[in-house]
Amino acid sequence: MRNVHTPSALAALALLSVGMLPTQSCAPSAVGLPDLPQAWQQPAAPARPEPCVDVATGAALQPLLQNAAPGTAFCLASGVYAAPILVPSGVTVWGTRDAVLRSNGTGTTVRLSGDHAALLGLTVDGSGTRYDLEEGAVALEGRDLRVEGVRIHSALFGIAVAKSERVTLRGNVVEGTDQIQLGMRGDAIRLWETRFSRVEDNLVIHSRDLVVWYSSDNVLSGNEVRDSRYGTHLMYSHRNLLERNRYLGNVVGVFLMYSRDVHLLHNVLAGSSGAAGMGLGVKESSAVVAEGNAFVKDAVGVYLDNSPFEPGTTNEFHGNALRLCDVGVLLQSGVHGNRFLGNSLRGNGTQVRIEGSGDALANLFRGNDWDDYQGYDIDGDGRGDVPYELRNLSDHLASRRPEIDLLHGSPALFLVNAASRLMPLYASLALVVDASPALSNEASNAH
Repeated sequence: MRNVHTPSALAALALLSVGMLPTQSCAPSAVGLPDLPQAWQQPAAPARPEPCVDVATGAALQPLLQNAAPGTAFCLASGVYAAPILVPSGVTVWGTRDAVLRSNGTGTTVRLSGDHAALLGLTVDGSGTRYDLEEGAVALEGRDLRVEGVRIHSALFGIAVAKSERVTLRGNVVEGTDQIQLGMRGDAIRLWETRFSRVEDNLVIHSRDLVVWYSSDNVLSGNEVRDSRYGTHLMYSHRNLLERNRYLGNVVGVFLMYSRDVHLLHNVLAGSSGAAGMGLGVKESSAVVAEGNAFVKDAVGVYLDNSPFEPGTTNEFHGNALRLCDVGVLLQSGVHGNRFLGNSLRGNGTQVRIEGSGDALANLFRGNDWDDYQGYDIDGDGRGDVPYELRNLSDHLASRRPEIDLLHGSPALFLVNAASRLMPLYASLALVVDASPALSNEASNAH
């Protein structure tokens, strides 16, 4: 059986990189990494409810459930129980991880409906295999429903919540099918038309996506998603909070589409590699706040496409650390209205790139810490006395002709950039200007 607490090699490398980075600096611009544990912490198992009706191993559950009055709790002994089952309003099913609800290979294994139903502590093994019916381990529809401390494995979809309010998903472990083709895996957790709910302290591995679609006013906190496709994918979902989550070794950490007022605070987004790899993607979304996040060893740290989308809005990026990314920030041509304040960009292959023609001057960069800043700080206030200007001829050429990236890191492109600095005739236009760059403690000492 797979050890769910052991990250893949890529995720481990990204996590190691996070651990090697300084957590704080003496500089006024100090950007600390999120203060998160180095491994996912399994929350305490849900307590046995009292009073509780003890159920013998292998007993038929559905007759008990359908005749139960609201407020009844059933406590399962260790062993295997036949599913599918439907948990009605007001009824709780509890067990230790050794109590297993096993699918018969068709349909969804456990359904919770109505109000105040709960599934606590046990294991759900398997589900049906039909994608068109979205057959999965656990499906919820109602209000004030809870799934806590449950382990799910060998199921097509994990936990699906639809048309619900005030749902709690806490401390669950969802192991995907580990199909090589990511698109053939089901979603680990899905919120659909769901509001005022909490997704907390869950572990997702080898799945497809954690999806939040048409779902507003929710909190996703303390989760770890690794070795999957989208760590979290929001679409048409507003006023959601993503806080203190860890996204390791996924294709994409977080992707926002057509959403507004989303806050991302103190998350780690690491090891998103490959042609489509990115820590955070923002497409046609507005009033996004990303603060105190760490983007580490991503192909692209932050990607912006036609965002902010709504007139009169901005997207705010404050106090984030972008480390060891191929590209720190990638903006589609014409993107404007974003504010990058007090971030730290160090060890990236390219700090900022524009895809297509143009520059990033319609976005505000101020007070950021750039490791390639070549200015000075005579008065010692921790701010550069001359602006930071990003001029990179090879990146400018690659934005127009992507095939030039095949020569990335080659002596040829080094000479192109050297020539552009030495001979103003070949100098590229400024892509980014930071009028008041911050200096790290190391940079201040060097000057």
